[in-house]
Amino acid sequence: MTSKYVGAELRRFVSARAELLCEYCLLHEEDTFFGCEVDHVVSLKHGGLTREDNLAYACFLCNRSKGSDISSLVPGTGILIRFFHPRQDLWQDHFQLARDGITIVPLTKIGEATARILGFNLEDRLLERQVLQSLGRYPTEAAWRRVRG
Repeated sequence: MTSKYVGAELRRFVSARAELLCEYCLLHEEDTFFGCEVDHVVSLKHGGLTREDNLAYACFLCNRSKGSDISSLVPGTGILIRFFHPRQDLWQDHFQLARDGITIVPLTKIGEATARILGFNLEDRLLERQVLQSLGRYPTEAAWRRVRG
C-alpha cells in the first residue's frame, strides 16, 4: 500500500530543494498566511508515489486549487493538457513574470492550464503579490533564479 504520509526528513528535503518557495507561483513560505505544503505532483489516486521525484513544495492556495488534478481541459476544445510538473519542467519554459513583476504569464498550453486552475492571476493573488513587491518580497532572489533559469 502506498503511503501519502510525508515524513519530517522528506519534508525538510522538499522544502530545502524548493528554497522555501511555492514551486508553482514562486511565493516564499514566509509570505503566505497558511504556509506551504508538500504536494504530490501526481496524486496517489493517479498512481503517484511519495518519493522525492513526485513531490513539490506548494503554497496552500496553489495546493488546494490543484488538489489531486494532474491536467485540465482547454476551454471550448475538449483537449486535455497536463499541468506543470516541477520535477520534470523548468518554470521559465512555461511561465514568465510580466513587466509589472506580479502577473504570471503562461507561455505554453501547459502553463495556461496550470495558471488557470491554480488561479495564479486572480485579483486577490495579484494584489497579494503587488503588496509583497512593494515590500521588496516578490519576487525573491530565489524566485528570480527560477524565472531567469
